[in-house]
Amino acid sequence: MSKNIKRIGVLTSGGDSPGMNAAIRSVVRTCAYHEIECIGIYRGFEGLIEGDFKPLSARSVNHIINKGGTMLKSARSKEFRTDAGQQKAHENLVKAGIEALVIIGGDGSFTGGLVFNKAFDFPIIGIPGTIDNDIFGTNFTLGFDTALNTVVEVIDKIRDTASSHKRLFFVEVMGRDVGHIALNAGVGAGAEEILIPEEDLGLDRLLESLRRSKKSGKSSSIVVVAEGDKIGKNVFELKDYVEENMEEYEVRVSVLGHMQRGGSPSCFDRVLASRMGVKAVETLLEGKTNFMVGILDNKMALTPLEKAVKGKTEINKELLRVSDIMTT
Repeated sequence: MSKNIKRIGVLTSGGDSPGMNAAIRSVVRTCAYHEIECIGIYRGFEGLIEGDFKPLSARSVNHIINKGGTMLKSARSKEFRTDAGQQKAHENLVKAGIEALVIIGGDGSFTGGLVFNKAFDFPIIGIPGTIDNDIFGTNFTLGFDTALNTVVEVIDKIRDTASSHKRLFFVEVMGRDVGHIALNAGVGAGAEEILIPEEDLGLDRLLESLRRSKKSGKSSSIVVVAEGDKIGKNVFELKDYVEENMEEYEVRVSVLGHMQRGGSPSCFDRVLASRMGVKAVETLLEGKTNFMVGILDNKMALTPLEKAVKGKTEINKELLRVSDIMTT
């Protein structure tokens, strides 16, 4: 393993996700194991431009593996999209003696890393941190498992109220472009229907499904809706449509929002983050750049960053079939 790199920077960018702190911890401690320095870069690319750097030791990341959010903070930077902003960032890195970067974030963060690498030939490795699980090249992104557990726990609580009052609840979960959270959480929580962007159920079929549930003896129902579902303009329009056509139901809406992004990471996310951090640092030490670390078939894998950004994840067809059977 090459020992040419002596100082690695790590930053978190974009939306936070549970497991980011565990990944930071892993990067820092892997650097310490290989006797190289790790520099924490605060507030993502904005911190790169402002030179907001702080050396991190193995002890400085004590007791963060169980924390949600990110100790390095996150921010979106318009200035980094400009040539001048990128030039400032590069000058700060050179001045600080940082020779490579680990970027923890989603496709927007990886795109920024790709542009920066192209402009300055600066070594970059990405770790996928986003609850949406929408990054190509990995079976799981950091935070996805924790978000699922949070959503299922909330739906279980909502079902208690739904059954007590014979109500239909539309529960909107995150997923602007993909339905991974909705599909998995919907199956896990026993939802009567699941609406995702990848499958256009249609209003008529939705009503048919709800009527079938009602006829089977169900006095309450839960419908999990990905925020990017295309049946209606929004979940409140769906509520109005069902109320107009099924007067026997009292309909309510719960939008879970950002609570899905917070909270202590699950054991799965903590272990995954630890594995990804080790792989990211050791990949840089091997002289490789412009890769994203992922997990495929329970093995660490590398995907070119460009492919990770441009590739599209696919919804689990087998799980869709399971969902159809379970809602019978």
